[in-house]
Amino acid sequence: MAVLAIHHLPDPVLRRKAKRVPAIDGSIQRLIDDMVETMQQSNGVGLAAPQVGVSLRVVVLQMPEGEPIALINPEVVKRSGEREVAEACLSVPGYAGEIKRSVSIVVKGYDRQGKAIRIRATEIMAQALEHELDHLNGALYVDHIESQDKLHEIEPESESEVR
Repeated sequence: MAVLAIHHLPDPVLRRKAKRVPAIDGSIQRLIDDMVETMQQSNGVGLAAPQVGVSLRVVVLQMPEGEPIALINPEVVKRSGEREVAEACLSVPGYAGEIKRSVSIVVKGYDRQGKAIRIRATEIMAQALEHELDHLNGALYVDHIESQDKLHEIEPESESEVR
């Protein structure tokens, strides 16, 4: 496993719509392992492949006290509710913002073994899923900020928001 370089705005890879993974092979398994290690080393909750320069529809997530989850070719199938949340992003260091996210979300995709899975999530997991799936579509949380006064600089050691 290896810690990969995280790409930052304005890197164009962050603005491209990621391609579907055609087959889950050894290269995808290595990518998932490297992404998990990178996410953990960066103290992130999630990481999308475009953030490490790979334009494929792969995300990894890890909730506090939980095991890492990999999702391949994920799609949102249902959203409900709306709430305002604080977010930050490993690809936009030094900033956090207040945006609107769903209260609950249902996502379908494939796990690292290629098994179809469906995740129903609320709260921070729903927020993290929406955040990472945005990356797969070339969007970042800053695109959802309604006004400049909802974006603020943060100290590196105080980055406690979802990222």
